Amino acid sequence: MRARKKGKGIALFLLFLVLLLAASFAAGRFQVFRKGGLRLSEPKIAVIPIEGVLADARNVLEQIDRYSDRDDVKAFVFRIDSPGGTVVAAQELYAAIRKLKGRKITLSSLGNVAASGGYYVASATDEILANPGTITGSIGVLSQYANLEDLLKKIGLQSTVLKSGRFKDAGSPFRQMTAEEAEYLQGLLDNIHKQFIRDVAQGRDKPIEQIEALSDGRVFTGEQARENGLVDRLGTFQDALDRAAELAGIEGKPIILYPEKKKIRIMDFLMQGLASWLQDFLAAKIGLPDLGGSRL
Repeated sequence: MRARKKGKGIALFLLFLVLLLAASFAAGRFQVFRKGGLRLSEPKIAVIPIEGVLADARNVLEQIDRYSDRDDVKAFVFRIDSPGGTVVAAQELYAAIRKLKGRKITLSSLGNVAASGGYYVASATDEILANPGTITGSIGVLSQYANLEDLLKKIGLQSTVLKSGRFKDAGSPFRQMTAEEAEYLQGLLDNIHKQFIRDVAQGRDKPIEQIEALSDGRVFTGEQARENGLVDRLGTFQDALDRAAELAGIEGKPIILYPEKKKIRIMDFLMQGLASWLQDFLAAKIGLPDLGGSRL
């Protein structure tokens, strides 16, 4: 008798587990509309935030991948509020957005700042909307190197470097940079700058000469960027959603999909904050170079 009851209990538990999994799948896969019930195949717009310094593109790339193969997602709106970051992070996001061309409508909505690498990413979309006071542009590349040689002498420290290859320690903070090394490092920056200009020209479908004339590192307001052809329209985030719906042929108020927010562990948060503060402090006090190398 006990065995029968135990078996029945296990069966009920398994049934409950199956129903729970099915409900979880349905909740994640389908959207529930406030009044109209389930809207399983209604067209949707995915909103992808790109915020802060661009250092690692993996999280945003995962969000793009999550929605890119869904037939019900007709458009992407990238809400960009970033001053830039590493070269590769910007280029990986640019490439991922360009791959959506022809399959999905893509728009950028520029927030407070979408400059340098932030603008690099935005230039990959079909259209760019900015607020009049948005700070954008800054099409240039930066790399900083400190010379701590005199400081080390004052505190009685010497640095000995063993190397193979004359440029292996180019940019070392422990000695004066040579003219030959400066020319070599400047060549790297110039090449990355050319890549930046080329990609913006391709993404914006503009003559490369037009972009080159605006690529001296200066920033523009959203209004100035519109006049110079760096953005298409002035408008808010809501205007970007409305424009995306229009271009995607979505009638009525579209369903908006936002990515799930990942849980942040308190230790990770504190360590990231401490590392960021320490790097900014040292850079401000003694001019330490950016550990990530060249940046946009």
